[in-house]
Amino acid sequence: MGESHVTTQEDRTAATPAPVADGGTVSGSTRAITPARVRDRLSLSSLRSPRRPRLWFEILLIAVSYWLYSLVRNAVPEQKAAALLNADRVWSFEQTLGLGFERAVNHAVNSVTWLIVSMNYYYATLHFIVTISVLVWLFRRHPGRYGAARLALFATTAVALLGYYVFPLAPPRLMHGGGFVDTVMLHETWGSMASGNFKHMSNQYAAMPSMHIGWSLWCGLTVCALAKAPWARILGALYPVATLVVIVATANHFWLDAVGGMACLAFGIAVSYAWYGALPHRLPKQLERRRPGRLRAVRRPPARAPEPRPRPEASPAGASGSGAQGPPPGG
Repeated sequence: MGESHVTTQEDRTAATPAPVADGGTVSGSTRAITPARVRDRLSLSSLRSPRRPRLWFEILLIAVSYWLYSLVRNAVPEQKAAALLNADRVWSFEQTLGLGFERAVNHAVNSVTWLIVSMNYYYATLHFIVTISVLVWLFRRHPGRYGAARLALFATTAVALLGYYVFPLAPPRLMHGGGFVDTVMLHETWGSMASGNFKHMSNQYAAMPSMHIGWSLWCGLTVCALAKAPWARILGALYPVATLVVIVATANHFWLDAVGGMACLAFGIAVSYAWYGALPHRLPKQLERRRPGRLRAVRRPPARAPEPRPRPEASPAGASGSGAQGPPPGG
């Protein structure tokens, strides 16, 4: 009839090539090799996963970041003429909308000396103190959410620098003919970046957007989302509202500057969400401690013993044929 060929297991093994990824090595025919693109995805996901913050690194990062922020902000050309022109345009636009209330608030609060002086010091100091305090609280109590919240804050601040460059804006207190009271100069607020020798260290025409609002709203939302005590949540909700009153009463910002700060914060939150895949308060509160250079032991559930199979019952003796049970009928 002809010769027959029998395909053995060795022939099938030799005929079937082992899957090899680009840049991979083969150590055996039965060993699975991870493709390069899968390894890249795994490394990217590890970078995007929350990590436990390190104190020395965070202190250095915050210090350097604020130094760079101040350096870039003050390096932006003041463009005094353009800033004053933009201030006139913003003020006219608000009056057209019927929402030009800043001057009335400025004059009303300035009539109470102790209140306006308190607001001047609030404006000069509290955005540093509260923002740093919230960062420290996150670092200690919510380390798993710290990185995402910090990224939102940093992205908010970074995009604000673009606003300072694109749209220089004079604060209302520096306008010509606006009728605003310069409360900082009138009451000689010590330590303010807008008075004394400090005014030469800060760009006075970078009012849009207002980072007092951007940072205070970041603090307020963070505290409201993560704090358990009702009083803390109330303070978190009131803090950006009080900041808005302060920046208007002291004539340091228009209310439209506050809208710009809110827009910057929305951008910062979007950047954080795109990187971590979740809002900060949706991430785990704590992170598992990892020892450097060691792999984490993974506990596997104990193997279960296989269940015994039921044995088929033996047919009685003398049964004939399949399905015949019992002795044949006698006759």
